[in-house]
Amino acid sequence: MCLSVPSQVTELHDDASVTVNTLGVKRRVSAHLMTEPLAIGDFVLIHIGFVMNKIDKTEANLSLALYKEIVEKLALEEQA
Repeated sequence: MCLSVPSQVTELHDDASVTVNTLGVKRRVSAHLMTEPLAIGDFVLIHIGFVMNKIDKTEANLSLALYKEIVEKLALEEQA
């Protein structure tokens, strides 16, 4: 199973790559597989260093909230 955390595009580069922010971690990934243009602020899903698709901002925020809730619950379980 693969869990893809929504990432927000923060920079565009001339070599068809973009810098994304994934929960505070910035990294550069390839956008070569994208058929539609990306813009700063877009939310995307990434697999093995490639942007696979763009997702709606509302959907991205819901996914991020759920992911953070899971992480918080796991942290509480570890403390118990």
